[in-house]
Amino acid sequence: MSTITTRCPHCQGMNRLPVDRIAESPNCGRCKSPLLDGAPIEGTADNFSTLLNSEQPIVVDFWATWCNPCIGFSPVFQQVAEERQGNVRFVKIDTEAQQQLAAQFQIRSIPTIIVFKGGQRLDTINGALPKSQFDQWLNQALSKG
Repeated sequence: MSTITTRCPHCQGMNRLPVDRIAESPNCGRCKSPLLDGAPIEGTADNFSTLLNSEQPIVVDFWATWCNPCIGFSPVFQQVAEERQGNVRFVKIDTEAQQQLAAQFQIRSIPTIIVFKGGQRLDTINGALPKSQFDQWLNQALSKG
């Protein structure tokens, strides 16, 4: 059985999930909070391909800890993730820690937000946005899939 390991976005505990059960809305073994909805998931080389190929659309924020616009955009990304839980999955990929993923998706500036569905890229935007503009862009991007 194939598994992925993901960090709980609520308590930061590590959880191992069977790939074939990701669609079942798993909860954290430690705090019992939802692992894959309601808060951005930490994207890593180990779990990203599984998340990417799910049927649920995913919104990926490529960011870095030293990037002030990234830090400023983080609360907007978090709030939209909470509002859209169950419909869209949100993933944050630290480009410093996950350089292979940043290279794979040719990230040249951060923050870069990419929307995927079924493994296919629907849209990309560079730069931090206010919540209203991010919601508007996200609605347009999701309508392409």
